[in-house]
Order: sequence, then structure tokens, then C-alpha cells
Amino acid sequence: MRRLLTAPRKPSRRLDTSFAIVNIVLLLIFFFLATGQLFGSPDPGVSLARTTQLPIAALPRPLLIVGDDGALILDGTAVNKGVLGPAIMAATDEERPVLNVFIAGEARATDLVALLSNSTLAAVEIRLVTLDVDE
Repeated sequence: MRRLLTAPRKPSRRLDTSFAIVNIVLLLIFFFLATGQLFGSPDPGVSLARTTQLPIAALPRPLLIVGDDGALILDGTAVNKGVLGPAIMAATDEERPVLNVFIAGEARATDLVALLSNSTLAAVEIRLVTLDVDE
């Protein structure tokens, strides 16, 4: 009887995927760290102040009062929407003036956005002042 010996089997090489899995996990961790810092900031850039019983005369200047009918009054004088920016720049000698806009809390947002999208207000910082009537 003749016995045939076969060559010993070489252990088959299996692809080690643990290195790739570790890389993917690290990339996911870095991604969530980076996006959490970019988008998870608690400061939205708007600071809201709340006061009660404040007379209009005590508000800072320049003050733009927006009437219910859309009339604009800048520091006691009626002003046209087209010359609003230059009128504000003339009222103050700051390079980037702060305009306080007094508008009713129940005013429509589209009216406010239309007013503030005025191209003459590009160099002006805007602060909103509303009358809160919870009572």
C-alpha cells in the first residue's frame, strides 16, 4: 500500500478588520466632537433684556419707533424708510451705531424683516425693544 502524503496546509490568512473598525470609530468620535463644538454653542447671538415700567424717554438713543400703521419715528421726528440709514448716521458720531427699534410685541415678523432688510441699515447694529403686555 502506498500512502500519499499531502503537503501540510498553510494556515489561511484572514483579513484583520479590527484596525479599520478602530479607525472608523475614531473618525466618528472626532466628527461628533467637531460638530458639537460648531453647532452646539449655547449662545445664539441674541441677548434678550426684560424690564418693567420703563418710560420711553429713558430708552437709549437713537430710538426708532415703528407705529402700528408702519410709520417710522426716529428720536421724535418722522422719517422715511429710504433715508433711514443716513438719518441714523447723522444722529450719532459712532462708526457703527446701535439702533434701538421699538415695536409692538404682536407686530408681524414679515413687517419687521422687511424694515430691517433695508440696504441703508447695513452699517447699523440693531437692537429690538418691545412692549410686553402680559397683564
